[in-house]
Amino acid sequence: MKRTCHPAMGFRMLAIASACATGLGLPLAGLAQGLQIPADTPSTLLPTPTTWRLTTESWKLPGNEKMGMAGGSLLFDVNSNVKLGLGTYGAVRGNRGGFITLGLAGEVQQRLSPSWLGHAGLFVGGGGGRGGATLAGGGLMLRGDVGVTYETGGYGNLGLGVSHVRFPSGVISSTQPYLLYEYPFYSLLGNGWSGATPGGKRAASADLSVRPQEFALVVRDYRIPSSVVRDDGTPQHRSMQLMGAEWLSYLDDRWFLKLEAEGAMGGQSTGYMQILGGAGYRLPLTSSTAVKLHVAAGPAGGGGVDTGGGLLLDAGVALQQNLTRRTAVEVSVGGVRAPSRSFKATSVALKLNYQFGLPGVNAEPVAWNSLGGFDTTALRMRAVNQTYFKDDPKWRANFSDQSVNNLGVQLDYFVTPNWFLTGQGLAAHSGMAGAYMTGQLGAGGQWPVSERWFVEGEALLGAAGGGGLAVGKGLVGQVNAGVGYRLTKSLSVMTTVGQMSALKGDFKAKVLGVSLGYQFNGFAEK
Repeated sequence: MKRTCHPAMGFRMLAIASACATGLGLPLAGLAQGLQIPADTPSTLLPTPTTWRLTTESWKLPGNEKMGMAGGSLLFDVNSNVKLGLGTYGAVRGNRGGFITLGLAGEVQQRLSPSWLGHAGLFVGGGGGRGGATLAGGGLMLRGDVGVTYETGGYGNLGLGVSHVRFPSGVISSTQPYLLYEYPFYSLLGNGWSGATPGGKRAASADLSVRPQEFALVVRDYRIPSSVVRDDGTPQHRSMQLMGAEWLSYLDDRWFLKLEAEGAMGGQSTGYMQILGGAGYRLPLTSSTAVKLHVAAGPAGGGGVDTGGGLLLDAGVALQQNLTRRTAVEVSVGGVRAPSRSFKATSVALKLNYQFGLPGVNAEPVAWNSLGGFDTTALRMRAVNQTYFKDDPKWRANFSDQSVNNLGVQLDYFVTPNWFLTGQGLAAHSGMAGAYMTGQLGAGGQWPVSERWFVEGEALLGAAGGGGLAVGKGLVGQVNAGVGYRLTKSLSVMTTVGQMSALKGDFKAKVLGVSLGYQFNGFAEK
């Protein structure tokens, strides 16, 4: 099958990556597709209208301090007037680098003319950053907005509006104008785990393009010069280790867009996090070896790292070597710098890549027999609340007898009917742990008990920090066991119990979780 690409895919996979890598990253998006009244027939699938949105606004903090925020959202159409999805906001201007939140988003919209739309939205999430409990309290963030959007055609949409942001248990309460850019596209998802096979009984056609993608697990080491200081003026530790994930979406055979999210898991900067988006070029050297160049930028900070307003710039080069048709190993070197402060570092990273292709679709229904070149993939997205309860007297620096509630998302990829790979991203929303976040990857199993009941177990490893939780250098592990109930073929609820601990720290907690899951089929090139 000939590989052809379209720029829309780049924006699409940046959005999906944001949701999966930060652990960063992605859940209510799947739920939105499940709530949509499907127009699918037994022989076709109806693509779902999807929107990737970027916003910029400036929050007013106590003392007339300003904090410039960049936002990113992925929204799925429930119907022509309602969107649901998820989003994140991060500081990029001012003096609060590392202030980052993650949460769920919804919006209603009304067409005003052939090119203009009016909309009103709500974001509910958790997080925080530099200023911790003083600014964000427990971490719960509420953001409402109203605005208008102008559709330009093939170049995306432009808009403006007014938003109000409030942290109910903190001191932030701010009303401000915002600007937005959004790119609409279509996602192809099959509702529920139907088990249908692309191609059916008829001859499969090859009229759908393949959009190449790469997903990578990343381990990174920063080497920091002696001139760099922490945000309090003391010397910065000379190294920092990070763990995270990266998603690349190719615009053609060589140019790509990328999104990555990583958190500190070694060194002395527990709580540091970065979310970077950018672009790059891949130059093949042989049939299995290539050189890749990239530039990226985004919000970063926390853990005392001196990123100033939060904007981090990144550039580098990598050598990629394929191990099989789908897997590759990559070594990259480069440099990062916070233009408004002293932080800079030389970066060395090791990446394990998985390469695959997704079908290119538009608004037209897709016949099952046109998907003969793709395999169905069972996926699940979960909107999750996890509560941490003390399991060690020194598990947090303050409020040691108070539990911590975390809101987040989890994505599961079922490699067999019973076994899955999983990733989760959580941020504190109550318990006076504002600024705490965690991103973890792992594996699990699911076994049916009856037609509707099932049990699960999973184990995860990743990075965590912030909010005064004693996670040491940031590396944490978690195990969960749960009982679930299927409401429909697409929706399920589950309760889990588990334990989470820092591998090099005093943090240890019992974990109680509740989640709403959405099961759906994705499609990947054979």
